[in-house]
Amino acid sequence: MQISYIGMQTQEVAIKSSVKVFMKSDSEMLDEVMVVAYGTAKKSSFTGSASTIDNKKLQSRPITNVSKGLEGQATGLLTTSGTGQPGESASVVIRGYGSINASQSPLYVVDGIPYDGTLSSINPSDIESMTVLKDASAGALYGARGANGVVMITTKKGKEGKTQVTWRSTVGWSSRALKEYNMVGQKDYVQLTYEGLRNGFAFTNGYAWADAEAAARNSLSGTLGGEQYNPFKNYTWGNIIDPATGTVRADATSAWDERWMDALQKDNAFRHEHQLSLTGGTEKTKYMFSLGYLNEDGILVTTGFQRYSARANINSEVTDWFSANLNTSLTHSVSNYSQYTGSSQSNVWYSAQFVSPLFPVYIKDAQGNNALGEDGHPQLDYGESGRPGSYSDYNPLGGLLDDKSSVKNDVAGLRTGLTFGSDKDDFGVLKGLKLAINFGMDYRQASQMNYMNMYHGNQAAAGGLLSKYSTRMQSYTFNQLLMWNRSFGLHNFDVMAGHEFYAYQYEYLKAAKTNLVDGILELRPGTTLSDADSYTDNYRIESWLGRFNYNYDEKYYFSASLRTDGSSRFYKDDRWGTFWSVGGNWRISKEAFMEDVSWINNLSFKVSYGQQGNDDILKISGGVYTSDYYLWQSLYDLGWANSNQIGGLVSTLENKNVSWEKSGNFNIGVEASFFDNRLSVNAEYYNKKTTDMLLNYPMATSTGFSGYNANVGDMRNSGFELEIKGTPIKTNNFTWNITWMGSTVKNKVLKLTGETPEIIDGIYSIKEGLPINTFYMAKAAGVDPATGAQLYWVYDTDDEGNMINERISSDYEKAAQSKYYLGSRIPDLYGSIGTDLSWKGVDLSILTTYSLGGKVYDGLYSASMNNMYYNNAWNEHALRRWQKPGDITDVPRIEIAGKNTTNDRFLVDASYFAIKNITLGYTLPKAWMQKAKLGSVRVFGSIDNLALFTHLQGMNPQYNFSGETSYSYSPNKTWSLGVEINF
Repeated sequence: MQISYIGMQTQEVAIKSSVKVFMKSDSEMLDEVMVVAYGTAKKSSFTGSASTIDNKKLQSRPITNVSKGLEGQATGLLTTSGTGQPGESASVVIRGYGSINASQSPLYVVDGIPYDGTLSSINPSDIESMTVLKDASAGALYGARGANGVVMITTKKGKEGKTQVTWRSTVGWSSRALKEYNMVGQKDYVQLTYEGLRNGFAFTNGYAWADAEAAARNSLSGTLGGEQYNPFKNYTWGNIIDPATGTVRADATSAWDERWMDALQKDNAFRHEHQLSLTGGTEKTKYMFSLGYLNEDGILVTTGFQRYSARANINSEVTDWFSANLNTSLTHSVSNYSQYTGSSQSNVWYSAQFVSPLFPVYIKDAQGNNALGEDGHPQLDYGESGRPGSYSDYNPLGGLLDDKSSVKNDVAGLRTGLTFGSDKDDFGVLKGLKLAINFGMDYRQASQMNYMNMYHGNQAAAGGLLSKYSTRMQSYTFNQLLMWNRSFGLHNFDVMAGHEFYAYQYEYLKAAKTNLVDGILELRPGTTLSDADSYTDNYRIESWLGRFNYNYDEKYYFSASLRTDGSSRFYKDDRWGTFWSVGGNWRISKEAFMEDVSWINNLSFKVSYGQQGNDDILKISGGVYTSDYYLWQSLYDLGWANSNQIGGLVSTLENKNVSWEKSGNFNIGVEASFFDNRLSVNAEYYNKKTTDMLLNYPMATSTGFSGYNANVGDMRNSGFELEIKGTPIKTNNFTWNITWMGSTVKNKVLKLTGETPEIIDGIYSIKEGLPINTFYMAKAAGVDPATGAQLYWVYDTDDEGNMINERISSDYEKAAQSKYYLGSRIPDLYGSIGTDLSWKGVDLSILTTYSLGGKVYDGLYSASMNNMYYNNAWNEHALRRWQKPGDITDVPRIEIAGKNTTNDRFLVDASYFAIKNITLGYTLPKAWMQKAKLGSVRVFGSIDNLALFTHLQGMNPQYNFSGETSYSYSPNKTWSLGVEINF
């Protein structure tokens, strides 16, 4: 008698009155089918490197942007945390840093067509799965656009059967996930300000110590803003420092202690999301429809994100030889944000975090109480009556309330196609021959507004400033693919040839006016035109592509692909680039000598090599990096009118020879599963060499240009990836799965230009023989116990440039010339640990991520330890400062705008461990559902970004890939509850 079950091996058993059968999983039937370039593939047969992420991993997290759901889900993939601004993307790199000046971002492909819409417009609930293609064998069919890896996003499709209706709702509350820096309180701030004044008089101006102390006490009032900003009402600034001890008097009592950041942040920013989907169909036609709504408040007041989304996906087999599909999506979103960035005073992530703790949010009377306005409410203090420094006429809360910034995005996507042909035997010699014609289009219309108010801030004198931006993007991809899939005995063939055309157009329009009418956020009432600009970018790629896959007896697999791309970014004689890959996979477990090894379910060895290209060099405009669509051309800047005469100048130099940046990618790996698939291991090694990098070839600035676009330089990325999945416990009622992922990446710049073997940019060096963005700065050597001065390691150089006479010195100017190479942000090991448990109807999943090694130069921390202004606060670590001769410490004496040079004191270990998500769910019993006439009901709760453990509180080691920090929107921690009902 034969006993069989879907997904299990068929078993022969004897016929008895009582039979107990233990079913074993059939690894062949359960073989994972992945979406890959221009098709699908079984994971066991795939010759390249790819990782899949199913929708359950995405739905467990309350993410607004799909890029933030990638972290910890695939080996070889590094992400930034992104900002906490609702809707913003995270940055992603796959297998290292593929270029210096060209783009390092992967290509996103939605339902088979490269995607140009905003990632925040994709509803994560609409996603069925994502596949990360990492090597050339996996991504070479995307040619030039796949050099940095490919993220394949597949949306949900209909299933045969009666209509299934699903309603899913979640509500959540967000707060700041990243702890703030430990900053000093009011008394310590006054103490450190006094010491900064005293040390300035003593060490800079040559005062005797006692005279310096007296001068510092006398200068406190003017420095700190006078008695108006003295919260200690039982002392004046003139006598708050005890002359006998040189410290703030212990009994000084503060009348207020208002932290600016507390007034701006919400601890319970509300978030709610709702999704309705319908799926069903017949054997011939299947459909899926969905509607979604999201409303997410930011943790920063006045910021938030709303999204309305709709999707329809219909697939129909019209006849045995003709099928068609239509997938369309519409999204409208509104994002409210703060327009200020960096160290702009109006950027609250700068000013509110690091301002003097003496400054109140609200105006105070002489006793230190809130001075109420005519409406009986506290009045915001803009510092108009004497706040010192650059903080006059500014209030962080007022700035957020008075200034307004928003962007509205309308995004539409279309994916449609026709397929002619069949795999049925009835078609004889034409069996397996198909022609697919696919068309995809992405459209994005953005309307952006930035308003600076007319009452306070840097536009008050101009009567306010209103800027309006309108951008329109439209791209389409049209391809024709001829495919042949046929088996002859043990020989299996899969061949494809095709043509593809891609067109992209981006239109930009801006206008701005000053001297506005209060309350009308339109340009028409404004009297003075401040700015007007427009331009259009165009980009085209035409491609011919082919693929050949062969396997013998599903044991030996071979694949090859070829694609040639012609890019409009290059001159016609150097426009075309040819990219290719070859790969093989040996299913060792299918060999006869493995038949008796029952504990090995699958064992595969694969190897591949290929070459890909990159034409996406970046340029910086207005502080933002954008693509340069005109690499080879000599362009003219016509924004230099002389009265009513047109004027211009050459802005870029022509180079007809500039062409493709190339990347050769080698991959070797082993995949194995053991013990009835209870344990699986995937290990890979990759080596990717980028040649002919697109860089700005340096020129003498006396020519009037800093350089021109050219192909120069080589760079290598290599590393190991290991993924281990195990099921330690599996019973009828209880299952426990655990996954560990670990990856390494080593980067080395192999060659730059002959004239310039090193590119120095601020604290970074890009040098032959070293990793990209190696930190290059002075090296600290402690603190001089006698004077409290910062000490440095310094050296001289001989005629050949070799380091000689290395020594310790307090000469900061010499230290600025004695720089060292001090490592990079690149980690030694990074990855994730995830586990999920299920018991009857209860399910629990936990995702953690980690990174070991690498460094971050924390400029925020540095600025709070080396203050340039008296109205900036100090980090608590400054309390370890040198105070008197003989002190042994690592923090030099307190100085304001002191003379020093950037050094490695603020290079911090970038290692971290993060608890990314914990989700607990419960599926109600089926018996209950039958009585309620429902399919299923699941209730769940989750905590996202629960905790981050780092070497320095306040530092975000995931801010970017180069190892900097910035005054940016803090990431969020979200608690959420939800329910999913299937009718």
